[in-house]
Amino acid sequence: MRRFLLAAAVFGLACGAQAADMPDFLRGSLPASSAPTRNWDGWYAGGEIGYTSADMDFGHTTATLTNFMLRDSVLQAPIGQWSLFSKNHAQATGFGGFVGRNYQWDDLVFGVEANYNYVNSLSSSVTNSMSRGIVNPAGSNPPAGHTYTYNMTLAGNAALQVKDVMTFRGRAGWAYDNFLPYIFGGVAVGRMSVSRQASVTGNLQDDYDVTTTVVVGSTTINNTVHHTDLYGLTPLSQTEARANDFVVGWTGGLGLEYMLWGNVFMRGEWEYIKFVSVKDTAVTMNSARLGVGYKF
Repeated sequence: MRRFLLAAAVFGLACGAQAADMPDFLRGSLPASSAPTRNWDGWYAGGEIGYTSADMDFGHTTATLTNFMLRDSVLQAPIGQWSLFSKNHAQATGFGGFVGRNYQWDDLVFGVEANYNYVNSLSSSVTNSMSRGIVNPAGSNPPAGHTYTYNMTLAGNAALQVKDVMTFRGRAGWAYDNFLPYIFGGVAVGRMSVSRQASVTGNLQDDYDVTTTVVVGSTTINNTVHHTDLYGLTPLSQTEARANDFVVGWTGGLGLEYMLWGNVFMRGEWEYIKFVSVKDTAVTMNSARLGVGYKF
């Protein structure tokens, strides 16, 4: 047993001596990287310019107006479902600024950022009218043999302008050399001007047949005459407008920053924003931006 322990000790000393003479790469030690990770930790601020494309869906913009005007009537449900306008597309340029704070752990960078952008004339407007006949709507209860037809016209206009947008983001990135690719998400607040107007006009058409019977001697003659009576309906109109309406939404996107020299960096990013409906109008935005910033 003692011979075995002695042999093991001699073998271990010999292996250690040989390992000391081996090159570094054979001992599992690789040369250090020639491109150390850039320090992105700390506060930063900068400015940016951008291009924005927006979709403004006016399809149901008149819905709450007609529902209010026709409340408790047989016409509320059918006319409230009419899609008077279409989806419009708007484009604009803009500029803004950002300020944020990065926290770095090795190659991982996390942070929070506030971002403001003014958009130049990002607006759209629509005008349209449509006419339809509504036959025996639910609740109308015409007399037996009568058909009620409501010949209705819905007309209106709407306009929306996005003035500026503020976003509050959380972001996560991966630092590699002078590059910092990142993703972000958070909440958005947009300042908008919005207006809409709707009017409802029409008449009630009552169609029915009246049959008279004439007896001549032993002959009975039935004479049927079709009648159409028209009744005018009171015209209705409703208008709403807000000059500065603050609308919330959510934002998400991705970007890339590159350290130019010292603590000056440039960035490029794409951002998507979806706002909650404002006056029954849905707004989404896609923006591409270029910016320059400084890390303190």
